[in-house]
Amino acid sequence: MARPSAPRAARPSTRTGSQSGSYNRPGCLRLDFPWRGALSPAVRGEVEEVANRALRRDLPVEVKWMSLPRAKELGALALFDEVYGDSVRVVEIGGAWSRELCGGTHVTHASQVGTVAVTSEGSVGAGLRRLEAAVGLEGFAYLARERDLVAGIAEQLGAPRAELPDRIAGLLARLKAADRENARLRRQAVVQRAAELSAGAVDAAGVRVVTATAEGGTDEARALATAVRDRLPAAVPGVAGVGTAAGVVVLALNKAAREAGLDASALVKRLLNGRGGGSGELAQGGGLPAGRLAGTLAELPRLVGDR
Repeated sequence: MARPSAPRAARPSTRTGSQSGSYNRPGCLRLDFPWRGALSPAVRGEVEEVANRALRRDLPVEVKWMSLPRAKELGALALFDEVYGDSVRVVEIGGAWSRELCGGTHVTHASQVGTVAVTSEGSVGAGLRRLEAAVGLEGFAYLARERDLVAGIAEQLGAPRAELPDRIAGLLARLKAADRENARLRRQAVVQRAAELSAGAVDAAGVRVVTATAEGGTDEARALATAVRDRLPAAVPGVAGVGTAAGVVVLALNKAAREAGLDASALVKRLLNGRGGGSGELAQGGGLPAGRLAGTLAELPRLVGDR
């Protein structure tokens, strides 16, 4: 069946009668068309509704042969980069409701398609969108799966289907609030631990050195290393080294350490045999074998003292 023309509010191109490609097989269709930006849910719903109203009206499908200029004059849809002969096959649905240049086999009445259920819409290139839909029995099956999915969610949430959008929005809002609170608590824990670690710094030839391990990943190690560095005495050179279970080490140096000639990037490379890099104030490296983290961090005061 030829693709139905889009409603006026949703027509996908300012170039009359153009499309960029299509594909049909039993149970589904795909249409590519030039368009800037994603189609809104409202427009997608409108396209689907217009198509299904045409199916329920059981519009007749007719095939006509005519000259290409005549087909263009009638506004028949065509692939804008396709080369056509002098005589073209035009498929009409309900006369002027839809006209398309097409050489495929088609139904004789719109109702034979059954239903059209839009399944996806997305970008396939700059200024090019793709619309996909399930039709016929596949369309009914798709809608049945969507119905069962909604019913399952409604049962899990203990809410009527009509209340699902508000209920889900409320759950998402609470989840975001919980994430923000967890982030705040993690920052608070880092600050508290940084204060404790900085108080236990060891002296390495006049440089205050702190080593520790982070329970989380690299982001947590960086946050802890910088927090410890910022709590070391500003007038005294200070170095903070934090490692992770994954074998990553982060080094953070204060301004006094940099003025004393220390460099975070050079230190982490010496510590990890050339693995790592960064800036003079903050650097990191990885690749430590399991079980080597504690011993490697223990080497940091010696390296700092040998500057």
